[in-house]
Amino acid sequence: MPLSSRHLLGLHGVPREDIQLILDTATTFREVLERPIKKVPTLQGKTIVNLFYESSTRTRISFELAQKRLSADAINFSKSGSSTSKGETFKDTVKNIEAMKVDMIIVRHESAGVPQFLTRISNANIINAGDGRHEHPTQALLDMYSIKERLGKIEGLKVCIVGDIAHSRVALSNIHGLKSMGAEVSLCGPKTMIPKGIESLGVKVTHNINEAIANNDVLNVLRIQLERKAGSTIPSLREYHNYFGITAERLEKFNKDIVILHPGPINRGVEISSEVADGPYQIILDQVTNGVAVRMAVLYLLGTKN
Repeated sequence: MPLSSRHLLGLHGVPREDIQLILDTATTFREVLERPIKKVPTLQGKTIVNLFYESSTRTRISFELAQKRLSADAINFSKSGSSTSKGETFKDTVKNIEAMKVDMIIVRHESAGVPQFLTRISNANIINAGDGRHEHPTQALLDMYSIKERLGKIEGLKVCIVGDIAHSRVALSNIHGLKSMGAEVSLCGPKTMIPKGIESLGVKVTHNINEAIANNDVLNVLRIQLERKAGSTIPSLREYHNYFGITAERLEKFNKDIVILHPGPINRGVEISSEVADGPYQIILDQVTNGVAVRMAVLYLLGTKN
């Protein structure tokens, strides 16, 4: 069965069957990445625009590489140096790009709702690569894929998202996706970093990191988003690390086989210690590799849907 939508704007309301299809398809493309020639002609002739209005390293490179692995033609757009500096509106920029006959648009933007807006002004398939504090669906998909790769399942697992929940788009996508796939989701962080009323999404909240480690199979550790002024919600980075940092000492205290994820970039010595970031519990670089396969799956499923 194909995906139920021709866009990927977020994981809220996305059927479990769609998520499962993406994860299953990613397994096929993960095998492609292990071949000597890591390329297939699946999207040959398709033109994809990477419309990034925010800085990005992993997400942008991952999408670009996924497009090249599928033999698509990729065009990269950056806000700096574009006609927006001359006063062109976002809508006019998109309409002019679409007039060049593009098939898909990958968009990252500082404002929530931009991907949804694009579906109203464009005929291309739209994929959300992160919009404001809203969602980042492909990150959550690669997180789920990585969890399943390591633990063999998602359903029934206890997953705690730790850190700056209030400023995170990764957290919301993970909550929706993990719950759809049958995981039990909880959040851990300072009270100032946990949105009020978030329990309405069906998640538990704790402010004790030792409790989070003791009661969960997986920790998905988020960075403090200093670019969004998150630092003003805590006394200091040192104090945050003392109370919520994931350290080897904390993990060893409970002597359990726990899996550590982090979407990056890592603030070493703040939300996670270097010993943990480079240690046996983490699957951080596996997430990066799997991100290419997951994004190949999304591009393939949407690019061949029409």
